[in-house]
Amino acid sequence: MKNLITKISLMLFGLLVPVAAFAETAATAGADTYKNLGLALGAGLAIGIAVIGGANGQGKAAAAALEGIGRNPGAADKLFVPMIIGLALIESLVIYALLIAFMLYGKIS
Repeated sequence: MKNLITKISLMLFGLLVPVAAFAETAATAGADTYKNLGLALGAGLAIGIAVIGGANGQGKAAAAALEGIGRNPGAADKLFVPMIIGLALIESLVIYALLIAFMLYGKIS
C-alpha cells in the first residue's frame, strides 16, 4: 500500500509541477486568458506525462536487459546494443514531447 501511495504521489508531482510553471505565464498574458491557460495546461501535461512514461519505459528496459545479462552473462554483448538503441528511442519520444510543449508555449500571446 505504501508503494502505491508513493507512485501516485510521484505521478501527481510530475504532472502538476510543469503545469504550474507554464500556467503562471498564461494567467498574466492578458486578453485571451482562457485560451492561453489551455495552451499552458496542454504544454505542462504533455511534458509531465512524457517524462513519467519515458522514465517508466527506460526503467523497465534497463531492468529487463540487466536481468537477461544476469541469467546469461555471455549474452551481455548481444543485449547491450539493442538496449542502448531502445533507450535512445524512448528518450527521443520524451524530447519530442518537450518540443511540442515549447511549441505550445510559443503560441501563448
